[in-house]
Amino acid sequence: MKNTGFLGNTGLVCPPIIYGTSYLGNLYRELPTEEKLTLMKEWFKVAEGTVLIDSAGKYGAGLALETIGWGLNKLGIPPEKITISNKLGWYRVPLTTVEPTFEPGAWANLKYDAIQKISYKGILECWEQGCELLGGKYKPEIVSVHDPDEYLMAAENVEDRIKRIEDILEAYKALFGLKEKGLVKAVGIGSKDWEIIKELYEYVKFDWVMFANKLTIYHHPKEIFDFIAKLDKDGVGIINSAIFNAGFLTGGDYFDYRLVDPQNPEDISLFNWRNKFFKVCEEFGVAPGDACFKFALSPPQVSAVALNPGKPKRMAHNKELLNRNLPEEFWNKLKTEKVIDPDYPYL
Repeated sequence: MKNTGFLGNTGLVCPPIIYGTSYLGNLYRELPTEEKLTLMKEWFKVAEGTVLIDSAGKYGAGLALETIGWGLNKLGIPPEKITISNKLGWYRVPLTTVEPTFEPGAWANLKYDAIQKISYKGILECWEQGCELLGGKYKPEIVSVHDPDEYLMAAENVEDRIKRIEDILEAYKALFGLKEKGLVKAVGIGSKDWEIIKELYEYVKFDWVMFANKLTIYHHPKEIFDFIAKLDKDGVGIINSAIFNAGFLTGGDYFDYRLVDPQNPEDISLFNWRNKFFKVCEEFGVAPGDACFKFALSPPQVSAVALNPGKPKRMAHNKELLNRNLPEEFWNKLKTEKVIDPDYPYL
């Protein structure tokens, strides 16, 4: 099922690009208010229909949600022109330390802290707070539990992991309860570990899933495509996220949010791969980011990619790139050089 403009069987319109909003919560640096408003304005300038954005209570301890509600109101955007996805599981609390405790060093100039609440009651509290932070006029229509893989990874032993699975399942019971009441339209999951999505899918029939870091031009194992085929057959919407492996694929120093070092023997293969990738890109005059973008959208089961562009020009470029094909010879050379799987079927 090639993307038909909808998110699986949810009935929600799904544009091919979904905008992330972590920068609105001061991720790494605080953008001036006017710059944040300019970026939000650009969502609608480049869109041909409904805008879909992805946010979370974790982003700036709710600051991103506050900024979204304020900015949309300031721009006079009708609620029907935007669909908001809110990842739930983090709850704003007063800041009582020098810097927030929930992700030290990641967020700039925050006035609140956040605590994790993954349970039936806790996830509903996160939902209610998220609606309040958005200001009431704009409501999230898409919800999920935020980073269930990290929540499970924190388990101290087998018994603790079992308890945490129960917490997640109770949280989803609450979210599907919201859907039954008509308060949300779609319930899904996003994870950096795709196998956690697969594990939880045995218990929860999600409306949509978001893969982060694991469906990229660097990482695309056959096993994940087998799972995606099953999801697609079941009518589950599929979103591809973190398509640059945290920036490494376009020249950054972090790979999947870990600082990498060309002198570290464990990282040498990553740098060797990137050198080959960049060499082929240079030969064909293709920007590495453009190659990552087109690859991420190439599986026919993928409805959209989630991007986090911090510059208006980048948004306009990505829109133009949607309708432009990269040379077939470029993809063939990447396969010949084994930069991508030689048997990759979609390019």
